[in-house]
Amino acid sequence: MKRILITGAAGFLGSHLCDRFIKEGYHVIGMDNLITGRLSNIEHLFPSASFEFYNHDVSKFIHVPGQLDYILHFASPASPIDYLKIPIQTLKVGSLGIHNCLGLAKAKNARVLIASTSEIYGDPTVHPQTEEYWGNVNPIGPRGVYDEAKRFQEAMTMAYHTFHGLETRIVRIFNTYGPKMRLNDGRVLPAFIGQALRGEDITIFGDGSQTRAFCYVDDLVEGIYRLLLSDYAQPVNIGNPDEISISQFAEEIIALTGTDQKVVYLDLPVDDPKQRQPDITKAKEILGWEPKISREEGLKRTYAYFCSLSEEELNKKDHNDFEKFTVK
Repeated sequence: MKRILITGAAGFLGSHLCDRFIKEGYHVIGMDNLITGRLSNIEHLFPSASFEFYNHDVSKFIHVPGQLDYILHFASPASPIDYLKIPIQTLKVGSLGIHNCLGLAKAKNARVLIASTSEIYGDPTVHPQTEEYWGNVNPIGPRGVYDEAKRFQEAMTMAYHTFHGLETRIVRIFNTYGPKMRLNDGRVLPAFIGQALRGEDITIFGDGSQTRAFCYVDDLVEGIYRLLLSDYAQPVNIGNPDEISISQFAEEIIALTGTDQKVVYLDLPVDDPKQRQPDITKAKEILGWEPKISREEGLKRTYAYFCSLSEEELNKKDHNDFEKFTVK
């Protein structure tokens, strides 16, 4: 049985990856310090003999006994509400954390796949974004702690690949949604649905003309799975190229939820990207991958998940007390 370590296992994407690799017959070792992850995302796996969980911070030395075939590094705050609240931890998991994962991979002769992001492109001057585009990022702006952590993570990964000959893979993830998202994590889709379910005004930052392209989580996981098992070491965009403006997206959410809300416009945050759309030519050609689930179908599944949440979860602003985990 192949053994795989997944960091950030209790997070949105990490938990879906745990499910997928258990299904594929792997022995999965999940690791998370629960600073933004939730045990409820993976507790259904605890009875399985094919799953074990380490409550550990990857920014500290990592020890995993026994053979390891693969490592997926998905530990990182991923939403603005998180990385603006814990900026130092965000930088550490993208620097110390990746260094520890790569060192472990070298010791175990394991293949590593790291979760990068479309945010490495910053507020892009090239549209749609190809993997050859270097980005337009403000390193000292409020988003810099996340953007630069991911850019450094890519650089460190490629250094291990070229200098040590380590087997590495880099996925640049564009906006993804689906069940297990935190309702109040500050990202567009859960924010809009949460406001609709609570009967609040829908809040758009900026004039709503900025664009995003949303990929359903099952499609994303399929792309990651194919990339891990491929022979391609350069970064690959994985996302849905079906671009939509934020204003249009708000109207879709209102129609989906059957609610009647006002749309309120507020100032655009500093360095917020105006356009976001992946060029997925490489994913198509190298992995034979493209998204299959339409936004209409994906939104229905996601809305059904959010409707199943308790009233307490629906109204909770932060799922954790960050002060318990934060070293100032």
